[in-house]
Amino acid sequence: MRRSRVATAVLAIALAGAMTACGDSTKDVDKEAGSGNNAGALVGVTMPTKSSERWIHDGDNVKTALEKLGYKVDLQYAENDIPTQVNQIENQITKGAKLLIIASIDGTAITTQLQQAADNKIPVIAYDRLIRKSKNVDYYATFDNFKVGVQQASSLLTGLKIKNADGTDGTATGPFNVELFAGSPDDNNATFFFSGAMSILQPYIDKGTLVVKSGQTDFKTVAILRWDPATAQKRMEDILTKTYSSGAKVDGVLSPYDGLSIGILSALKSNGYGTAGQAYPVVTGQDAELASVKSIIAGEQYSTIYKDTRELASVTVTMADAVLKGEKPEVNNTKDYENGEKVVPSYLLDPVVVDKTNYQKVLVDSGYYTQEQLG
Repeated sequence: MRRSRVATAVLAIALAGAMTACGDSTKDVDKEAGSGNNAGALVGVTMPTKSSERWIHDGDNVKTALEKLGYKVDLQYAENDIPTQVNQIENQITKGAKLLIIASIDGTAITTQLQQAADNKIPVIAYDRLIRKSKNVDYYATFDNFKVGVQQASSLLTGLKIKNADGTDGTATGPFNVELFAGSPDDNNATFFFSGAMSILQPYIDKGTLVVKSGQTDFKTVAILRWDPATAQKRMEDILTKTYSSGAKVDGVLSPYDGLSIGILSALKSNGYGTAGQAYPVVTGQDAELASVKSIIAGEQYSTIYKDTRELASVTVTMADAVLKGEKPEVNNTKDYENGEKVVPSYLLDPVVVDKTNYQKVLVDSGYYTQEQLG
């Protein structure tokens, strides 16, 4: 699978690079990658943690693709510890990195390090998580995060049969008991996910089709710091104890990330869900992590949002290569990602809803997973 991913990433880089060059006849599309003063330059790459398999894939894909283009790579994981990530970035600057690719733990915690980078004329690309409160962020590569939330909410409605997969009205009218979860409050993406989801769900809540029985609907209350599965599991257990002990049942859970979904499902299972007498609620997710895809196949988690990290790595490396050559990288959004200091030019990729009906086509046929991995 890894060889397949690398091949796909390299092909995508080549195609994207060609597309970028087509728009400017003065560029030499056959120019050797990394030519000029930055040939073989060091690129610093910092990822949040290895506790989520998606970040391992991201790091591996970015590193491999950069090395294919002739760059040296310092890849670091901070294990969700902010001081560690701060030190890693400072060390990369000291080592002479010519460009930094940063998936931040806390989007506001590295302002000083970004100023150090700017003082050393080191460009910065924010990877998947927007870095906030700094003018020293040059580009941002991510998925359409508002759309991710819309897809999660739409999938929840489809699972409840309020809507059909094609967007038409389904047969169910409710009311259905649902509970809401959001991502880490220090991750800018989490607010986009939640806002996108609530843009779909709020009208159904307002008219009583969906009932948040716990009453917990604001972002600060439902957010899970550091995207921690154990915290999500504990919150779900508390909700079940305080709100559903009289016999009412949970029909659906908006979960923004697969790791949280697994924790939520564990809490539900401990309370009798998933047995012959009580099916699991419709539980959403994100990142198409292996455990959650297996859970979907087993009829536990209902859906996830697939974000092809191979494509994200490809776009990011294409950006980095262009910047290191002194060229202007391709972007497709220059208005939505305001970080408190500037609007960061961004490239957005499209996410895909995955459930039991299409996981084979989307994940296996594309080579993202093998059938053997899914069991």
